[in-house]
Amino acid sequence: MPDSLADLERQRAAVLRQISELEDFRAGSITGTGGRCGNPGCHCHRPDDPGHRPHPRLTYKVNGKTVTESFATPAEQRKAEREIEVFRRYRQLERSFVEVNERICRARPVKDALTAEEKKRPRRSMQRSRAK
Repeated sequence: MPDSLADLERQRAAVLRQISELEDFRAGSITGTGGRCGNPGCHCHRPDDPGHRPHPRLTYKVNGKTVTESFATPAEQRKAEREIEVFRRYRQLERSFVEVNERICRARPVKDALTAEEKKRPRRSMQRSRAK
């Protein structure tokens, strides 16, 4: 049995409440970059050297451009990881919010009142064409 309109509206309110209770969040991802540097005398250029350890970077988009930030401390990285995780939770709640609103739109009855423009719509003429 489909949910009643009142049940759906309660579900929508619950999702909004969950969204409002989220902590700080941001979009992005954390990736590690490593490998060889530009200094030819560095150890990373020796044969069989694995190169530099991965350096975690935060990557995100601003106006269609990719922005990359480095972390000064491990604490900054942990903070960014928490914020990104909350953002993922936000995206899940956003999808739920849209889904429940679509269900509300389908469940809400149509009101049968004509607008002022619909009332003014010209009627078809009852006269027959004389072109016979």
